Amino acid sequence: MSAEDLESYESDLELSLYKEYKDVVGIFRYAVETERRFYLCNTVDLKVRTVGADIYYEVSMVDAWVWDMYRPARFVKSAKVLTFRDVSIEEIAHADLQVPERG
Repeated sequence: MSAEDLESYESDLELSLYKEYKDVVGIFRYAVETERRFYLCNTVDLKVRTVGADIYYEVSMVDAWVWDMYRPARFVKSAKVLTFRDVSIEEIAHADLQVPERG
């Protein structure tokens, strides 16, 4: 496999993953980003932990979808992440409210 073939393969995987993300984002409540991964989930719990002078974060998620193009199954029942780096948790704003058309 040439470098060009590999690049094309990875581009196709990434496009497929983006399309899947667009299809599933509406069923999740939170977007969680760590230094290594991006997750969608319906329940998230962030705990700050200390060990001596070190501080780390424990992120627990339920009903999660993982942004990882090499992962064969992106839906997971639960996930736990331990990290010393920043964690971003955002509640996803769904456009459930529709403005009626004026007639």
